[in-house]
Amino acid sequence: MLELIPEPAISDAEFAQMYQYRLGRIRQMMSEQNVALCLLTSPVNMRYAVNFNEYQLFQSHIPTASLFIPADGPVTLFGASQRHHANVEDYQPSRFTTPFDGGLDLQRQCDRVVADIEAQFKAMGLKPGDSRIALERTSSLISQSLTEKGYRLIDGETLIERAKLIKSDTEIRCIRHSIAVGERGIKKMHEAMQPGITENQLWSVIHQVNIAHGGDWIEGKMLASGPRTNPWLQEATARVIEAGDLVAFDTDMIGPHGYLADISRTWLCGDKPATAEQKHAYQHAYDEVHYNMELLRPGISFAELAKTAWPRAEEYRQQRYVCAFHGAGMSDEHPKIYYAEDWDEHGFPGVLEPNMVICVESYSGVVGGQHGVKLEEMVLVTETGFERLTSYPFEQALLAR
Repeated sequence: MLELIPEPAISDAEFAQMYQYRLGRIRQMMSEQNVALCLLTSPVNMRYAVNFNEYQLFQSHIPTASLFIPADGPVTLFGASQRHHANVEDYQPSRFTTPFDGGLDLQRQCDRVVADIEAQFKAMGLKPGDSRIALERTSSLISQSLTEKGYRLIDGETLIERAKLIKSDTEIRCIRHSIAVGERGIKKMHEAMQPGITENQLWSVIHQVNIAHGGDWIEGKMLASGPRTNPWLQEATARVIEAGDLVAFDTDMIGPHGYLADISRTWLCGDKPATAEQKHAYQHAYDEVHYNMELLRPGISFAELAKTAWPRAEEYRQQRYVCAFHGAGMSDEHPKIYYAEDWDEHGFPGVLEPNMVICVESYSGVVGGQHGVKLEEMVLVTETGFERLTSYPFEQALLAR
């Protein structure tokens, strides 16, 4: 039987405080942006707001639940099966706004959501143009109708991402626990890795560990071996791992309490010595991650991070990872800090602040090469610099020096 990592010593009162902090962060952003009502359907953002944790993957593509957060007053949850969700005072039936639930003509169902919003504004003593609505991704029929009625809309997802940026102390403790569970899963994978096991078999190990600890899901099947490590972003298959293969993975694990453990490692399978190509790629990725971690401090701008990041070797630039850094919390989060080569097209302003959690990434593989290396660490921005949150060892047999 799998030995479980003990839950962190967080009391019910501390969890309640954390839930209140998260809802307070949303309402702070609403106040700053003159938003009277926030309407959420994303399972990740609903979990952040009220600890909604029902059938989250189903909710992600067939949203049967939705959440109304007024700037002041009772929070209303539509379509929940349970009645235990944090800070929710009012429960209402679902508003079926998908073809699965509502049929192929959604106008009547979407009109009900609009009527709910109108009733909410009336209860707050507001007219359509008095304040704004933060609306997450939903049927265009809803946004079109609200606009025609004179309501002013903003993107709800950007509002929530602003709220998530700064973690409370209890959130950080939850993240540490998810990382500990993720690293237990990584250790079990490492122990199971041997010539003859398939990529899918190996990848299943971390799922089992996560679910056993009450974790939620894993975002993708990001494990590849041998020639499938180059290029990156190939998902696990039935390929049999052979001696001398590199095995690279990225956990992308939504763990206990809904918090992300986002860790990448690359290993050498079996007893064959590493090749020069394998070692060179590994050393490059290792150096990049460690160099870039040292840049992290409060007050540094996203643009400066991109500009001063590790000067990647020419042969690894074309197949660089999608970003050098990104935020983390209940999933991958804002900001996504691009490489200097991509900054002019995709970059945006911002600075690091204390209690942001940042992932530091590297993928190193030459175009047309046989091998690629993926490494990633999670880091907490502190008042004076950074603290490395991840601790799983690197593969010494792959270091070139």
